[in-house]
Amino acid sequence: MNLTTSKSPEFTKHYSTKLADYVTALAWSSQGEILAASSAAGEVVLWENGELTTLQTATDKAVNCLAFSHDGKYLAIGGQDGKVKIWCENQLISTLENAPVWVDQLAWSPTHNQLAFSLGRYVQIWDADTLEVIATLNFNDSSILGIDWRKDGKYLAINGYKGVKIWSTQDWDEEPFMLSMSTVSTAMAWSGDGEYLASGNMDRTLTVLQWENPDPWVMRGFPGKIRHLAWSELKAPTGAPILAVSSVEGIVLWEKSVDESVGWEAQVLTNHVDIINAISFAPQSFILASAGADGWLCLWDENKEVSQIFTDTEAGFSTLSWHPQGQFLAAGGEQGELIIWSTSLGN
Repeated sequence: MNLTTSKSPEFTKHYSTKLADYVTALAWSSQGEILAASSAAGEVVLWENGELTTLQTATDKAVNCLAFSHDGKYLAIGGQDGKVKIWCENQLISTLENAPVWVDQLAWSPTHNQLAFSLGRYVQIWDADTLEVIATLNFNDSSILGIDWRKDGKYLAINGYKGVKIWSTQDWDEEPFMLSMSTVSTAMAWSGDGEYLASGNMDRTLTVLQWENPDPWVMRGFPGKIRHLAWSELKAPTGAPILAVSSVEGIVLWEKSVDESVGWEAQVLTNHVDIINAISFAPQSFILASAGADGWLCLWDENKEVSQIFTDTEAGFSTLSWHPQGQFLAAGGEQGELIIWSTSLGN
């Protein structure tokens, strides 16, 4: 796999602070002006122009997930208290009470100000324009493990036990398409072009569905359950994006073969010595970042070699997030560290 396009940029530490507990989630606004971060202590903070603003102080109940709407206008959080809170320009505009159910998954539509969030075996769709829940989707088989909108906003995928269900956003009442399996789909993601849906599974397999093709590919041989998936925005020479998959301390990169009978070809990346907690491709790049419980954040260049390693945490890294233009990389630590690195472009 030779995808060299240019020398990888060097990143240097730009900002760091510390929250009260494990950093649970990070999200950049769509234009990249604001970084939101949450912690297992319930804090929610915003980093903007080098300044940190606290939206929510520690509550002793973890915030599990947060996300900005596609236009950056709204920020939503969910957590152990069962509440979904939505801010508009730092003003709390709505609180949805769902206790005692935890809310640990949420995602905004990429085209409308509609928020999908998990409630046990259900997902609800909340509309920011009407401030009302407009749909309730029943997953049936288990609690929800992931929510991902296709980038054109036309489909919403939800995963858990027995596979992935995909709803058409044009008609929430229509029966969903089912990518069925006998095991648990532990991680799931649409490719940026909307052509592929990947599911990492509890039985150490990877399923890749090409939309409107009834026969998915199934890849085997992983050392443990698949924890994280990431698609590159750029496409490889074969015309498909690259899929990165993490299992235990290893990463496998999958590139679609020109030969249809071969399917997808794998390349293994090894450097971490403990569980990988997050992986993500830089925007419009084949540079991959991986954050591990070993306390290493690795940057892999286009040749799939480690170009930089950051070891700025007291324990391990818990999560990471790329700036939408790629000039900043943010990461959270298991001891509450919040760190932002920048390229020369970002300084």
